[in-house]
Amino acid sequence: MAGEVQAVLDELTGPKGPVPGLSAVVVRGSEVVWAGASGRADLERGEPATPDTVYLWFSMTKIATATVVVQLAERGVLGLDEPVTNYLPELTNREPITIRELLNHSAGLPNPVPVRWVHPASEPGPPSREFALKVLSRGKWRRRKPGVEARYSNPGYLALGEVVAAAAGESYEDTVRRNLLEPLGMTSTDFRYTDVSDRSAATGYQLRRSPMTPAFRLMLPRWIIGRRSGRFLSFNRFCVDGPAYGGLVGSAEDAARFLALHAGGGGDVLSAEGVRSMQQLTMHGRKLDVGLGWFRRHSDEDLGTPYVEHLGGGGGFFNMMRLFTDRSLGAIVMGNATAYDHQRIARAVLDAFPG
Repeated sequence: MAGEVQAVLDELTGPKGPVPGLSAVVVRGSEVVWAGASGRADLERGEPATPDTVYLWFSMTKIATATVVVQLAERGVLGLDEPVTNYLPELTNREPITIRELLNHSAGLPNPVPVRWVHPASEPGPPSREFALKVLSRGKWRRRKPGVEARYSNPGYLALGEVVAAAAGESYEDTVRRNLLEPLGMTSTDFRYTDVSDRSAATGYQLRRSPMTPAFRLMLPRWIIGRRSGRFLSFNRFCVDGPAYGGLVGSAEDAARFLALHAGGGGDVLSAEGVRSMQQLTMHGRKLDVGLGWFRRHSDEDLGTPYVEHLGGGGGFFNMMRLFTDRSLGAIVMGNATAYDHQRIARAVLDAFPG
């Protein structure tokens, strides 16, 4: 059965495929039922992709942030319906914004394209609070009435990171490490590369003849564009500014440990009730419906079974974390190209692992 998933991975990474390397893990409940990979983590070195290849998570980080916020709420450290200004007084609006509204993208905050929110992997990024406040204080943005409509917002999750830090009394990064990464045994995941020269880390790529490639050259910092590698253009290794919205770096195997918590209905990190509450898509918008972190886009294909997901993509990488809620089935897909058909992989997972 799992051969169907492997065949799709092999085709997508083949000679004419859109992505150099893919890593995938499937969980049912709290157990890993399959792990596989295909293609190359690095074309120049010929390094193969494996389930423990390290990729940039980008916005898939948000579901980890949301999990920690709900965890802190369960422990009484904060309240989801508290005003954000209790923890981040700098975030003012015409009407108070709640933590819940940040979680479900209904806070009315805009969503600028964060293409320059990056720094070289060999250098430290800006202090997270300083960076978040710089982004959130931009007066030219038009803020909408909170609590009305779901509109995806990266700055909303930057704000959540500072809420976590203020409530926990330590940095957002340390809170996530102590309360999520370490308890789940996510040893290859952090907010930076464990070793900048690590050969197990994937290099990001963009198809040279894609319509998006000229735009990337114009929008991204010049230092980020690397060498040509056949049909692809590589990216020099970088990390994301603003850890709470997109800063994690880690493997599909580690991401599967996290997904198993949600597919398995809870555990020591988060209660079963907390897991269920996150999956309830109670806030709706023109493009997506959102729970407490999890979402489903209206443009996604109807696969005949309910699911929630979180995607994560940017220059050189794209990832999918999807949970088929009626089957306790989850799939992690991580790849080192800006775009590829992740829906096709999701369909193969459903076919290979029926209820």
